[in-house]
Amino acid sequence: MPAKLRKLNFLPYELIKQNVLLGLIMLLTLSCQEKKDLPMNVLFIAIDDLRPELGAYGKDYVHSPNLDKLAGQSSLFKNHYVTVPTCGASRYSLLTGQLPKNKGDLSNQAAANKIAGKPEGELPESFVHQLKRNGYYTVGIGKISHHPDGYVYGYMDPKSNQLELPHSWDEMLLDAGKWGTGHNAFFGYADGSNRNGMNKQVKPYESAAVEDEGYPDGLTANLAIKKLKELKSKKDGEPFFLGVGFFKPHLPFTAPKKYWDLYKEEDIPLAPFAAIPENSSKASLLESGELNQYALGEEKAGLDHKVSDAYARKLRHGYLAAVSYVDAQVGKVLNELERLGLDENTVVVVWGDHGWHLGDQLVWGKHTIFENGLKSVLMVKHPKVEAQEIEKIVSTVDIYPTLMDLMRVKTDYPLDGKSMVPLMENPDWEEWRNTAYGYFRNGISLRTPEYRLSKYYRDQEPKIELYDHKNDPNETVNIAEQNSDIVEQLMPLWEQGNTGIYE
Repeated sequence: MPAKLRKLNFLPYELIKQNVLLGLIMLLTLSCQEKKDLPMNVLFIAIDDLRPELGAYGKDYVHSPNLDKLAGQSSLFKNHYVTVPTCGASRYSLLTGQLPKNKGDLSNQAAANKIAGKPEGELPESFVHQLKRNGYYTVGIGKISHHPDGYVYGYMDPKSNQLELPHSWDEMLLDAGKWGTGHNAFFGYADGSNRNGMNKQVKPYESAAVEDEGYPDGLTANLAIKKLKELKSKKDGEPFFLGVGFFKPHLPFTAPKKYWDLYKEEDIPLAPFAAIPENSSKASLLESGELNQYALGEEKAGLDHKVSDAYARKLRHGYLAAVSYVDAQVGKVLNELERLGLDENTVVVVWGDHGWHLGDQLVWGKHTIFENGLKSVLMVKHPKVEAQEIEKIVSTVDIYPTLMDLMRVKTDYPLDGKSMVPLMENPDWEEWRNTAYGYFRNGISLRTPEYRLSKYYRDQEPKIELYDHKNDPNETVNIAEQNSDIVEQLMPLWEQGNTGIYE
């Protein structure tokens, strides 16, 4: 080929190569910008009756590798408190972002009474509803509101077609398997029976040699995995909210045998304080009625005696087995989220709907405004926020505004909480409120970093209880009478949480 021709061909080739490179750079830039601007998805996992009984919360005897791993990738809130220590009312407060204002807000039927059957646009509105209105495809699986499958009907009734949150869901799902209905599955045993169908003639625990799908939460995990695949294949640009509600470790403490085998019963620690607090009242506690409904339990709990150490360890064994079982189910869902590449653009929240006394203060159950009744798990993983442990006190009502903030959804809906995003960015943020309020048993409780101050509206004395969490984290002694100056100092702050609920 002549040299002149070679020269003429050489210049266009270089120009073409440069243009191709520039084009590729522009495409990559646009692609990255498009990916950056995509709205975040939300995977919200609600776990029933999960107190901070995880390795991530310092309980090194608990086998919870999946939740511990997530905690290490998250903003882990070490001092999160629910507003009401009972399932339905706590979830109602979570979903509406509001403190309880009347006694109806303390009922497990709060959402069923105040949201189900009401026209869209009426208050209260759930945060799921807000996301749906703002372009999110919303799917619920299992127990997100109070009813186990999201539909309103009685324990012994056939499933209804009335959604508990009618304007929140594009899909509301549950695989009830061999149990037939959500309520049956919620109280289900491995043979397909359930507490209600057996007229409560059952034990409060069960270890069965079955696979994970032998109990309902295994089916819930599988359904969540299936739905994630479907959501992945949906058209680009439509974000999703997937709520997954697991039943365990709620009573009965049922789990496949392999999770029971993770523990040696004799090594399981007992409650650090199993007595009525000094200078307190039985009226502040409860007689463990929920546990005692399981008629074939070997012993009955009560405020006038401790159950035997052997039975206490059996019950705690059951609770821990159920925690490890649900941990494994959460792990399956998180692994699928990662396998699908959705973890890069999904905010993951794990929330326990309240605490649980495991023999603490002689109580087996929730329904108190003591630390064990109100403190629960909260972790929030954001792909672009550095993981850290947050010691500041936060409340369940802070979750709604936090999600709106993270999803960049503007709302003028009246919220009682504040966005925790500044805390996620700076755990030492000095302007944070650093308090939480709890409501139940005719009482209102204020939690500060050093104290718990509870005031009860009742005839029984004492009506005011003060616990020093710096020196008495197990709430063994009410020091209100000897420390009237501290009570007086804290009372204006307590009044800020007095919503008039008992007036």
